[in-house]
Amino acid sequence: MSKQCQVLGKRASAGSRVSHSHRKTRRTFSPNLQSKRYWVPSLQRHVTLTVSAKGVKTIDRIGIEAAIARIGRNQATN
Repeated sequence: MSKQCQVLGKRASAGSRVSHSHRKTRRTFSPNLQSKRYWVPSLQRHVTLTVSAKGVKTIDRIGIEAAIARIGRNQATN
């Protein structure tokens, strides 16, 4: 599973782990990625996406068709 949301493009970010004495060591903040299976009526099949929790909410709001169109647009520019 890739460590990037397919809908929003969220990926791991870096920061510092801070101890009680305030010493800092580097760490990564991983996004909350889930593997979700969606039914796409226009394709008449299921599609499995790796999406963040916010990406799931985005798909619920704009719909799976618009989300897949957004994914296709993002991949065309990369």
